[in-house]
Amino acid sequence: MWNLLILDPMVNILIWLYGLLGHNYVLAILVFTFLVRLIIFPLTWQQQKSMAAMQEIQPQLKKLQEKHKNDPETLQRKTMELYREKGVNPLGGCLPSVIQFPILIGLYQAITRSLAASPVQLLELSQHLYNPLPAALSWLPNATALIPLDSRFLWLDLAAPDPLPVLPILVVVTTFLQQKLLTPPSTDPQQATMSRTMQLTMPLFIGYISLTFPSGLSIYWILSNIIGTLQYVLLGRASLKNLFGTEDGSFSLSGFLGLPQAEPDPKSRSGRRDRK
Repeated sequence: MWNLLILDPMVNILIWLYGLLGHNYVLAILVFTFLVRLIIFPLTWQQQKSMAAMQEIQPQLKKLQEKHKNDPETLQRKTMELYREKGVNPLGGCLPSVIQFPILIGLYQAITRSLAASPVQLLELSQHLYNPLPAALSWLPNATALIPLDSRFLWLDLAAPDPLPVLPILVVVTTFLQQKLLTPPSTDPQQATMSRTMQLTMPLFIGYISLTFPSGLSIYWILSNIIGTLQYVLLGRASLKNLFGTEDGSFSLSGFLGLPQAEPDPKSRSGRRDRK
């Protein structure tokens, strides 16, 4: 069932794009990435809306927690009432991620399978190809005739990890920037700490494992981050305030790195007012 619904279609689409785009596998990954981001956009959009809605009601949730901290049952009831009143689904930000996870696993397998090099890998790849094609798809190139694919690009063998750390570094940078641009700073200290931790550790973790990924998959991840960020920039959902952690969007190194901001000295503020 997995092969039928997820893996086989992805493998064949990648190889068809490779044939239609002049046997350029990186260009095939670019177009494929755009198509995937377009398909899952409603899910990611819903996830962003849910996260924004949860962010808006954080002050009210905090007041409820303080007011009913000794009465868990009332706190739970009041919290659910607030969710219903504001039309917020507390699981709304999780469900799209759960749905997207099989797609990402399928992409990983599709890219690694389509870049088969050894005889055993080529035999395994052939089992995923549509052959013969249905009459309605007869205009597409014969995927079987296109393998093995040319996996060379610049200094890279797309079927092997990058011998230089260039792609892993780009994976870290683009993942971090996407998270920062799309995640508004939280007013809740505990949630803000968790968010900062995730924004720093997740890109590093993905960059670390990309050291062992095929270069083709790292290229997909980089392109996916860039295209996803551009989508939200065009829709006005990305913000420099999120990136730099400041109210006016001005550059702040500590805010950019997600470090706690130092509070302005009240005395210095009063001094400036007195001088005025």
